[in-house]
Amino acid sequence: MNSFRAAVEARDAAALDALLADDVVFISPVAFKPYPGKAITAAILRGVLRVFEDFRYVREIHSDGSADHALIFEAKVDGKLVNGCDFLRYNADGKIEELMVMVRPLSAANALAAAMGAQFPQIEADARASL
Repeated sequence: MNSFRAAVEARDAAALDALLADDVVFISPVAFKPYPGKAITAAILRGVLRVFEDFRYVREIHSDGSADHALIFEAKVDGKLVNGCDFLRYNADGKIEELMVMVRPLSAANALAAAMGAQFPQIEADARASL
């Protein structure tokens, strides 16, 4: 099992933080610009842990020796069923250097955008505090 998956399923924010490279880039399903850096990415992941309900991974796709992994998930946000995928790229040190998330359907993406938007003041404060 992928270590990121294990940390998410355990809702272990400290373990997630330890998996991130300092120069990690988070690519959001609902924001235009990527978020570079460990502090903001870790804070976003903590926000996601607060927002997603009934989260579970349903499939994992990777090949041995590959730096890329895909984790397909289901969750609920504000009562809407979300289907999504976490695309992970690991660097040579085994840290996540890129995390791209995609979600569907549009109604769920909109619910996620609203829920994460409400979290963003806390996310930004958390990111600043960890610098």
